[in-house]
Amino acid sequence: MSIAQSAIRTPGFVTPVHDAQRVFRAALEALARPTTRQSVDARVTPPAPLGPEAGAIVLALCDEQTPVWIDDALRRTGEVGAWIRFHTGARLTESAGDALFCVASCPSAVPALETLASGSDEEPHLSATVIVDATAAKPTGSLVATGPGIRGSAAWDGAGLPGGFLGAWRANGALFPRGVDLLLAEQGAVRGLPRTTVLRETGDA
Repeated sequence: MSIAQSAIRTPGFVTPVHDAQRVFRAALEALARPTTRQSVDARVTPPAPLGPEAGAIVLALCDEQTPVWIDDALRRTGEVGAWIRFHTGARLTESAGDALFCVASCPSAVPALETLASGSDEEPHLSATVIVDATAAKPTGSLVATGPGIRGSAAWDGAGLPGGFLGAWRANGALFPRGVDLLLAEQGAVRGLPRTTVLRETGDA
């Protein structure tokens, strides 16, 4: 069986329109309420090593108009790429900087934010969204999030963020209205980190 045939046999959404709308709403709510856990009933079985929640988000957000980058671990067998292409029609790009969606199999695989598409002042929506498979991620520290969509402040353990992230995130925020957004796929849920969210370590002034 070829890679493409194997990927086709790996299920996508059972009811594509309904399931895609449901996951799409969860992703939007996650970005509207940064760091707040939003339930995702994935109902997909992507090829390993892509997790079901990250896979469901990819299927809900990506289409033939959205170039997609996947990291080396996801690209290695060819099955993840074939699955994404078959179920979404999206074109895979070799360069993360050319993608509107970047899919990372773990936090350490997230590309450097400054290398990604950040849109323009006139078209800030033409920026990259990074989808991180954070199902096995560990807390990275004690963080406080503030900004639009957060009442006062929100405490968060930072699970799903790559090492040394805060400096890169501050630089990303300084680009506003341009900048990159993140979606962190957890077991049964998604958390959003839009470019407008400010993160600091607990105890920082």
